[in-house]
Amino acid sequence: MRQYSEVISAYAIMLGLIILVGFLQSWSLALSILCFCLISAVMTMGANIQWGYAGLINFGIMGYTALGGLAAVLVSVPPVKEAWQVGGLQMFICLLIIISMVFGVRFILNKYKKSNKRNYVIAFVIIVGLIFLRLISGPAIHLIEAVSPATTGFLGGMGLPIVFSWIVGAFFAGGLAYVIGKIALGLRADYLAIATLLISEIVIAVIKHEDWLARGVKNVIGLKRPVPYEIELQTTQWFINLVEKFNQGALNLVTDVLEREQLLKQLVIDGSTVFVKLCYAGLFSIVVIMLLIVTQKALYSPWGRMMRAIRDNDEAANAMGKNVVKQHLLIFILGSAVVGIAGAMMVTYDGLFTPGSYRPMRYTFLIWVMVIVGGSGNNFGAILGGFAVWFLWIEAAPASLYLINLFTSGLEETNVLRIHLINSIPYFRLLVMGIALLLVMRYRPKGILPEKIQKQQF
Repeated sequence: MRQYSEVISAYAIMLGLIILVGFLQSWSLALSILCFCLISAVMTMGANIQWGYAGLINFGIMGYTALGGLAAVLVSVPPVKEAWQVGGLQMFICLLIIISMVFGVRFILNKYKKSNKRNYVIAFVIIVGLIFLRLISGPAIHLIEAVSPATTGFLGGMGLPIVFSWIVGAFFAGGLAYVIGKIALGLRADYLAIATLLISEIVIAVIKHEDWLARGVKNVIGLKRPVPYEIELQTTQWFINLVEKFNQGALNLVTDVLEREQLLKQLVIDGSTVFVKLCYAGLFSIVVIMLLIVTQKALYSPWGRMMRAIRDNDEAANAMGKNVVKQHLLIFILGSAVVGIAGAMMVTYDGLFTPGSYRPMRYTFLIWVMVIVGGSGNNFGAILGGFAVWFLWIEAAPASLYLINLFTSGLEETNVLRIHLINSIPYFRLLVMGIALLLVMRYRPKGILPEKIQKQQF
């Protein structure tokens, strides 16, 4: 228990801060922060698997997150029958052409030795395939996007429960990671980081502009929930009785019948929001706990020790007969798959898919700050970093406003300095994040919960 004392203390402080938000601001906000902290924790675990276990720099996190969100749309939205009738068959043929191109190129690479002739054949296969794709998909896409563009204009999905998209999102992200890994994992660390960032931008650009796939920047709203809707709870008798029981003291203070009914109605409305977010927090907590158990088992298994040995000295590990390239590809796929799960969870919580919100140049930095602050190589540290940084990111603005009002309370409302500071509150978030990162790097350079080095044989 002593070895986990720092972990328990850090998580207790984090939980206390979230509870404090509930008392000082609102429980709805506190639970929203908790839900996004849990989603961030899944993302940081994915990034930590790649960086903390194997030393791989992946700046394409937002691309895999977007694929997870796309999975939520393709799994949960019902199929648009009119769109399938006018262009579904053609798009399915295009998918078969792409698969044939991939297997054709792979066959050529394995069958023939490296030469200019082989390169020409591969180029011919790709060019011919792209021509056929354009000829078949062009008219089909035009017809699909013309089907009720204000509400649909895309093929839709499978109409399944959205929870299944968490698994599909992992497969989408893992599949893309396999392709990228085959191409880019041989690059030097800095080149790998740039390549993954650019590929992330490409993925997001495709999702934005291919309206037939998921409506592009027109967004998909009203996705099915895995939890009850607030309006349903507000008309359900068992929930009304539950709220009345929990607030019996406050309701007994009101003697007027009409006022009591109005108060109960408002409490039911507020309680329905809190209950729904509690359900989301419960689902997300199950995912985080399951991933934590699996990643902890993997970290301290012989495979985990091998990965850390490859991270610390890949040449020595290669000399000992370990297939470094194969293991790097495996860890790259696993980490990306976990990030894909987080992307599907985020869209599930929001209830809408907005490709324009995926900004790699901004949020990739934030995820990496979470990993660094929490402690790379330590799963508990990665999760704590997701909690701490996201909490700070959300609460920096209201905390800054409180401090500005406190220190300028003696000034008039029209004071130029006071107005300037209040108008600059959105920028205080970046200032606070920068100061927090500098403090952590100065006093805890290995993170709040650094990696625990255990002396074991390789």
